[in-house]
Amino acid sequence: MAESAPASPLSKRGKVQNSPAAPGGLPQKSRNPPARTPGGLSKKSLADMLTKMHRIRAFEEKVAYFFSRGMIHGTTHLYVGEEATAVGVMAALAEDDWITSTHRGHGHTIAKGIDLNRMMAELLGRETGYCRGKGGSMHIADLSRGNLGANGIVGGGIPIAAGAALTVKLKKLKHVVVSFFGDGALNEGSFHEAVNLASVWNLPVIFVCEDNQYGMSMSRRRSINLDDLSIRAAAYGIPGVSVDGNDVLAVRETTKKARSHVRGKGPYLIVSETYRYLGHSKSDANKYRTKEEIAEWREKDPIRRFEAVLTENGRFSRAELDEIAAEARRAVEEAVEFAQNSPEPGLDTIAEDVYA
Repeated sequence: MAESAPASPLSKRGKVQNSPAAPGGLPQKSRNPPARTPGGLSKKSLADMLTKMHRIRAFEEKVAYFFSRGMIHGTTHLYVGEEATAVGVMAALAEDDWITSTHRGHGHTIAKGIDLNRMMAELLGRETGYCRGKGGSMHIADLSRGNLGANGIVGGGIPIAAGAALTVKLKKLKHVVVSFFGDGALNEGSFHEAVNLASVWNLPVIFVCEDNQYGMSMSRRRSINLDDLSIRAAAYGIPGVSVDGNDVLAVRETTKKARSHVRGKGPYLIVSETYRYLGHSKSDANKYRTKEEIAEWREKDPIRRFEAVLTENGRFSRAELDEIAAEARRAVEEAVEFAQNSPEPGLDTIAEDVYA
């Protein structure tokens, strides 16, 4: 029997392909009508989701500016355009649930609710950063908030999430684990090995593939011979579903269903179809995509779509939405001030934190 992705007031497609919960079936299409209210959520919850989406956008835009001025070294992989996926997933989790992240991890981190000040300090190489200014963009973690860490290795966080889920099961804990990864990681051995073991051992882990259409400069349509990536779940005997990743409410509802499933029935695969507006990294010339393609996806902007629902349903005025956006920008500016007023790590600490 095929899984059905929930409808939401943000959905424009009216149908979503889904993979079967067990091997042997073909994807089916959902024809559920759009919901009439924003997920049945309180105004406070809706405001929190929108705030986090704006914070991610404002943070990433500030990081892009700093990188262009040579104030951030190494490289960065920005999450602009994908905000609904991280926020939608996190809105369905409990506070003590665990996540593993990716090289494009700022959005996951902010959506999980960790400290913007320490994030910005880390990117600017300051002592007050999460890794004392030594880890940079791809290594932010906060175990106290359930963030087991970003990872510079494609697919590297997937087996870590399976291992964490094994810990949850052996210790009879109540929370679940979520592993974020991109469509490029779907062809890595780490994905197949970790999902297979998670299925065999019935581990409480949700695998979230952020299908932003490209693995670096390679269109996933040239690297994977499937229209619906979630059908791969069938090979491991687990449920899989594709969802509109720019629809924050649909992502939340899908994750809510997945979380309920994995607490006792084993893993679940969600493929969130989204798009990054910027290049793979700051060293990406971004010449492999057309302006028309980027413009088409910008018409599906997750923040604008969510705001439209909130105003159409009469829950928020335009002034309230503008204040939420302004607050997010203020929070990022305060993080910048904190980071710039923080000391750089001293040379006498260069050998510290190398070994545990």
